[in-house]
Amino acid sequence: MPKSEADLQAALGEGLIGESHYLDLKEVPSSKGANKESARDMASFAIDGGTLIVGIAEDKTNRVFTLAPQPLKGLAEKMESIARSIPDPPLNVVTQEIESSADPAEGYLVIHIPASPAAPHMVDGRYWGRGDKTKHQLSDPEVVRLHERRRSADHDALALLQEEIDDDPIPGEIRKQAHLFLVAQPLAGRSDLLLDLTGASNWNIGLHEFIQKAYTPDIQAAVNGSDVSPGLNEIGSSYRRSRGIARATSNLANRSAFTLTTSYNPENAIELQVHENGGLRLFFSRLSDVRGQGSKPDEQVIIESAAVTNARRFLGLVVAAGERAGYFGNWALALGATGLHGLRAAPKRNPWGDGPPYDRDTYTAATATTWAELNQTPGAITRRLIGPLLRALDTESYYSLALTDPDKDGDPDNQ
Repeated sequence: MPKSEADLQAALGEGLIGESHYLDLKEVPSSKGANKESARDMASFAIDGGTLIVGIAEDKTNRVFTLAPQPLKGLAEKMESIARSIPDPPLNVVTQEIESSADPAEGYLVIHIPASPAAPHMVDGRYWGRGDKTKHQLSDPEVVRLHERRRSADHDALALLQEEIDDDPIPGEIRKQAHLFLVAQPLAGRSDLLLDLTGASNWNIGLHEFIQKAYTPDIQAAVNGSDVSPGLNEIGSSYRRSRGIARATSNLANRSAFTLTTSYNPENAIELQVHENGGLRLFFSRLSDVRGQGSKPDEQVIIESAAVTNARRFLGLVVAAGERAGYFGNWALALGATGLHGLRAAPKRNPWGDGPPYDRDTYTAATATTWAELNQTPGAITRRLIGPLLRALDTESYYSLALTDPDKDGDPDNQ
């Protein structure tokens, strides 16, 4: 992609930039109707991915494109707001400014629209796709096919999750607590995506530094002190695994033979696996514990905050994995919990409370996500993964910081 105004001019002069299935050229939208037209453009690109360059004028009669630098102040925010507020479901895009050599306050905006796992996207009640050079309204069969593709991706993520559930390292005969499982898998990554980490001579140190990416200030603010021990930052041992490397509590040193210690809460364990192909797996065995107080101190209750905080930190590690590998494609994500049947939540604000019991033994959820969404709206992804469980337990309202994202901008010109 062009990095400078000179790149843009050269590409236009040589006929290398023009409208196609993956590229569209626009001037700045300046009305409610133009905002919706831009939203339709971005929605059409969301199926296969594409790029919109703002600041290119078209002479439609002669079919010639020329540079038309625009004021950059607020432009990226405006286009991001259009993407988030008009299409349904909302789009997350990645923007890149290119300054004009004549006036740095003016220039061009390159908008990358990733292939969206939630495609197709609707604008004004219609689904939009992209042909060779222009967008078009999708037919009913096209919409059905795309929805089936999304369900297939979710099914694949759930299959990976089931593998982890089946491979629970704690034997059933000694299992007393509910367990949590998280899965992330790049949908288009190389087989050696994270080999520079898993195969490095100092992989132990590298893994420790990698885990710190789950404890950034933004994530710390989102989880708001809701961590449940053991946490990833509390463990100091690393191990080789069949598919890569892992950081785990000592009772999981030999994953094929769980060591039941004699310490307090001997079942407590946590493990993060980093696979050579970029996949990440998290296992946490303390999703429930005895209440310890109130009228039923020996009752097992669900520690739902553990699911929320581990999910939000896990997404931070997915971003870190993508950045390390230079992989900015889509990911399949899944979250599961076992041993839940009949257990109630113990809300942190009311440990004596008796909420509704969960009526299934297992909870699972899967979603796919884009690089832009991982960076811009991790709260929305966390809600997709854990929201249904929290609502069933009547505790979702306690975790609004982790399940929402800051509103960076408002409606673009009232749409």
